Amino acid sequence: MYEDKTLICKDCGQEFVFTAGEQEFYAEKGFQNEPQRCKACRDKRKSKQYFTVPCANCGKDARVPFQPTSDRPVLCSECFAASKIN
Repeated sequence: MYEDKTLICKDCGQEFVFTAGEQEFYAEKGFQNEPQRCKACRDKRKSKQYFTVPCANCGKDARVPFQPTSDRPVLCSECFAASKIN
């Protein structure tokens, strides 16, 4: 039913194969979109360094992909989402 597809990585521009087995796995999981990055670029994005700091609002741990500085408060995901509503 599925056939291998050649896709272009949106980060590096290289071709990669979206195998029939991977397509079947995506379908089983209910994923709607095809992958946009090759394995190397996906792995690179996953290895990004994260920092854990207390939320300036509630004190819960917030995990962020940047080095926080003392001049800007960091919010956890719940407090950040609540701040967007108000």
